[in-house]
Formats: sequence, C-alpha cells, structure tokens
Amino acid sequence: MKIQGYDIAVGTKVYINAWAIGGEPVSWDEPEEFKPERFLTSSIDFRGHDFQLIPFGAGRRVCPGMAFAITTMEIVLTSLMHKFNWTLPGCARAEDLDITESFSLTINRNFPLIAIATQYSS
Repeated sequence: MKIQGYDIAVGTKVYINAWAIGGEPVSWDEPEEFKPERFLTSSIDFRGHDFQLIPFGAGRRVCPGMAFAITTMEIVLTSLMHKFNWTLPGCARAEDLDITESFSLTINRNFPLIAIATQYSS
C-alpha cells in the first residue's frame, strides 16, 4: 500500500500518534489552549465518529465506558442543578473567577471553585 508517497509493506504495524493529531494547528485553532467553547457550534460528534477526537477512540475502538460516563454525568449534573440554587460566596461575581490551570498528569485549576449550594424551594 502507498500512503502519501510512502510504501507500507504487508504486515507492517502502524502506530497513530493521537497526541500529534490532537495538537494539529490545521485542525484546531490554538490547539494548545483549553477552549471548550470551540465545540459549542461544532458539528463534531464526541461519541467517536470524528477523528478530531481520536484520543477517545473511534469506530470499533471507541471507549467502551463512554455511553455509561455520558449518562452518569448528565444525571448527576441535572440532579445537582434541579435540587440546588448555586451562588458564589460573599460579593463574588462570575466575572471575577480565576480559571487559570496548571498542567501535570491531569489539568488542575490553580484556584479552587467555591460555590454555595442552597436547597431549592419552589
């Protein structure tokens, strides 16, 4: 088989560099920046049908726990939103939140988010 001018012999193991695909400037505007809002108007299907999200798998190799995780997150989030009113402590405003992050094995917020939950009453 010939791929982009390279001869690939039968039986050759080909490894996909998912990190490089995820950081490709041709596919992503500012790929090194954490910008979840880039998906708000996107037609990318996070369930594994678009290769831009290949670190999570695609096709037959998609993450087997994805459906469970999506359902669980939706249930937990909607339950929290339904049962509680959420406010910031003191006189804090949403515009004043510092959402800077630090990178290590996982991405962590530099400053914790503190929110006050009060039981919702109709």
